[in-house]
Amino acid sequence: MAEPEPMVDVVSIPPPTANGPLHVGHLSGPYLAADFAARAARARGEHVLAMAGVDVHQNYVLTRAELDGVDVDKMVDGYRDDIVEAFRRARIGYDAFVDPRAEGYAPAMAGMVARLVERGALPLRELVLHRCAGCARTLHHSYVEGLCGACGHEACGGGCEGCGGFTSAQTMVEVRCARCGGAPVPFTATIPVLDLERHRPALQSLWLRAELPVDVRALIGTALQGELPAIPAAYPTDWGVPGTGPIDGMRVDVYVEVCLNLVRGVAHALQPGVEEDPAAYADVWRRRVRGMWNFYGIDNAYFYGIMWPALLASAGVDLGGLAGMSVVNRFFTLDGFKFSTSRNHAIWANDLLADADPAIVRLFLAFNRPDRVGSDFTRESFEAFAAYVQPLLEGATRPHALPPELVEAERRRGELALRYTDFDAPLAARALLALLAVGGDAGATLRSVLTGGA
Repeated sequence: MAEPEPMVDVVSIPPPTANGPLHVGHLSGPYLAADFAARAARARGEHVLAMAGVDVHQNYVLTRAELDGVDVDKMVDGYRDDIVEAFRRARIGYDAFVDPRAEGYAPAMAGMVARLVERGALPLRELVLHRCAGCARTLHHSYVEGLCGACGHEACGGGCEGCGGFTSAQTMVEVRCARCGGAPVPFTATIPVLDLERHRPALQSLWLRAELPVDVRALIGTALQGELPAIPAAYPTDWGVPGTGPIDGMRVDVYVEVCLNLVRGVAHALQPGVEEDPAAYADVWRRRVRGMWNFYGIDNAYFYGIMWPALLASAGVDLGGLAGMSVVNRFFTLDGFKFSTSRNHAIWANDLLADADPAIVRLFLAFNRPDRVGSDFTRESFEAFAAYVQPLLEGATRPHALPPELVEAERRRGELALRYTDFDAPLAARALLALLAVGGDAGATLRSVLTGGA
């Protein structure tokens, strides 16, 4: 009799948007952290499915191509290749990669959303949206800017970096077109929606047992004080997966797409050739997925913490059977200022990794990860860290190292810090440095996980 297939923990990272290369700020947050956690879990003998991918359907992608005057398809392919190369150089592994440019992807995603609409999981509603009076674009995501209606922070459509709440042309103030500055003009459209309020009981049950940092719980608490919104699942717009059937003429909302492509991607990774139907995907999740751990930055908390669980439920995934939830990082700055692709205020991952030892890069970004609090990258601090750590990796020891009686406790502390619950990469990195200074192989597992090597 065949043994039952093992249950796995899904480890996911946000797919980088293909409107620019990866920078060190990206690596410092969810990307390396997810790799550390997946490697550590495998070292403990656990079954892991690490999911990666790339996002090409944010309308930030089309905006970047139009502003630069380049062909959008060539730009996307170039940045996708740059992102994959950065993963390779940084030794970030994954078991499956969701590529929206792959043959058959767009029809499969459009069909999945169409079935969810037809089955009432993403019901059609008549909503008031806004278009630009000047260029006629539907104002959503990168096409709209203004002030968050909740906290007054400057925001685009999607999420507010000030309070973490959901933002749209319908909820923001001082709204204008981000492309031409035109005024918003309301119009009525019948579109599919993700009705968050409909999922309130299931979401509350999940949140009671989920692993969530305190600021994500605060965001959820604020959201629950009022009625949860109905979020568009597709728009009449010019970029994204083209809809079919009941949403013909629309484009699938990118945040809906990215969550649902995870549902589909996990099912295909665990059962190749699975039927292209949400019910079949959900059945694979029920039989094979024990838990899901999403690694993301605090600016994505609304999507991962509130919107995505409701989408999983809409797709038929049993939230009651899922363990885990979130490992969240705060902001990483460069010389005291936020990393910015548009302002070229960044250290690009591939540039740094072309010259620096990837083991040192990984260790430094673990040591300096913006974990419970934000942190900053300076070239001087990186070089000082490299000068201190490189001899340790080569076998040097340090005077005044840990006494032998404390070595085992430090090893255990470092390895426990890489469990999903209470994940703490900076603590693990500090434990490894202490063990390296002693010499010997007490830190061998930690070293392999954090450096990505033997």
